[in-house]
Amino acid sequence: MATPALMQNYGNRTLTLVRGEGNYVWDDNGRRYLDALSGIAVCGLGHCHPAVTLAIQEQANTLLHVSNLYNIPPQEQLADKLVKLSGMDNVFFSNSGAEANEAAIKLARKLGNERGLACPKIVVTEGAFHGRTLATLTATGNPKVQQGFAPLPEGFLRVPYNDVAAIEALADSHDDIVAILVEPVQGEGGIRIPDADYLPRLRALCDNRDWLLMLDEIQTANGRSGKLFAYQHTDGLLPDVVTTAKGLGNGVPIGACLARGKAAALFTAGAHGSTFGGNPLACRAGLAVLETLESEWLIEKAATLGTQLLEQLKSDLAGCGHVKDIRGLGLLIGIELDRPCAELVDLARAQGLLINVTAGNVVRLLPPLTLSDTECQQVASTVAALVRDFAQQAA
Repeated sequence: MATPALMQNYGNRTLTLVRGEGNYVWDDNGRRYLDALSGIAVCGLGHCHPAVTLAIQEQANTLLHVSNLYNIPPQEQLADKLVKLSGMDNVFFSNSGAEANEAAIKLARKLGNERGLACPKIVVTEGAFHGRTLATLTATGNPKVQQGFAPLPEGFLRVPYNDVAAIEALADSHDDIVAILVEPVQGEGGIRIPDADYLPRLRALCDNRDWLLMLDEIQTANGRSGKLFAYQHTDGLLPDVVTTAKGLGNGVPIGACLARGKAAALFTAGAHGSTFGGNPLACRAGLAVLETLESEWLIEKAATLGTQLLEQLKSDLAGCGHVKDIRGLGLLIGIELDRPCAELVDLARAQGLLINVTAGNVVRLLPPLTLSDTECQQVASTVAALVRDFAQQAA
């Protein structure tokens, strides 16, 4: 049981993990688990990857932290690499995804204020998850996590996900919209994948209305979708702002807000900042992650493994009446059931597998990009057997 010295906002946690190596973690009783959650899409390279471990060790022996009052070589190197790989112009570094999204929201509001708008609006979607700071919590489309934190900031207009017509209707009735903030794939919302023309239509709408297209890739970036960024599945498409975090540091806290065009010029000296954002340690880890994704061909592997995992799950669960849908993009996989299924988390743990359930009824799989073919088959067969047993008991 956790010490009472900790606030109890994470509830009663019954598993204590003390060590990790590769795609596995061990608890305090020495039991091993295949980690098909990756710290919720964080440890894309698995645990204690040698390249990241070495980078952290070398940087810890050199320089951990200096203020952003000074030039930081690893920060500049990581910025150059991210800009080159993303097609964006520049980047602001933070400590988390929520902070990266805060920076995006501030960019949109800065643009709105420069246009003379007293309360510039950002279009967001139902089912979204953008973070737990007050602004990102408001942008999040989940009333349950917002409960108890009123008054929430104004400035957001909510529409259904994957519904361009709803945004077009808003545009006709609001002249104070400055941006759209959306996830290319909704993670916490249940691995919801929009229509193939969704992002292109949003891009065209933003171009026509002179809005910013802002993509939250906190969970989808860093190779997990089978591309470095999920928007890169659409040839020629570029957002005005894109945010990432989670897998960028493989466990070392780091977030990034990238911008291009007019959005890239909005932050001037003193407009925004972060004490720890972009410090030498975090950026050295981020560099190691990006270099490893390239050198070990892990982005391409995520695409291949994701297809294998999805196909095996669909085959193994064919005819299972309580399964509504099985969907995925790269190694973002969701199995939607027709009823709440949170107990599957404990049932999987008893089989030595770590998963979670999101949106109440969607089994979410976010395994490391370093998963072997054998481990991929193990994840699929274990989850499929558990879902079948669960469905039979529910019948």
